[in-house]
Amino acid sequence: FKIRPGQEAAFEQVWKSRDSHLDGLPGFAKFHLLRGPQTEQHTLYSSHTTWHSRDHFEAWTQSKAFQKAHKDAGSHSNLYLEHPQFEGFEVTQTIVSTASA
Repeated sequence: FKIRPGQEAAFEQVWKSRDSHLDGLPGFAKFHLLRGPQTEQHTLYSSHTTWHSRDHFEAWTQSKAFQKAHKDAGSHSNLYLEHPQFEGFEVTQTIVSTASA
């Protein structure tokens, strides 16, 4: 998401106050809203979900939960510079820390 300068707090509040309808869905593992680099033109954000399989993710995109979670997406278009671009990734390697915290 490319967010207009000065709209970062409003954008984050939209995400924090919405019902994502993710918890309890088959295959859902976790969600992160990531804030990235800031330029004079925009601040970059990414929504990142982790699923147990690609099939679980694709089932979510066709679900009523997905429709409910995204029903008001267009009402905040003043925050965005352009429509968000989807990029999907699959895990090819995982390394887990064995150090104790």
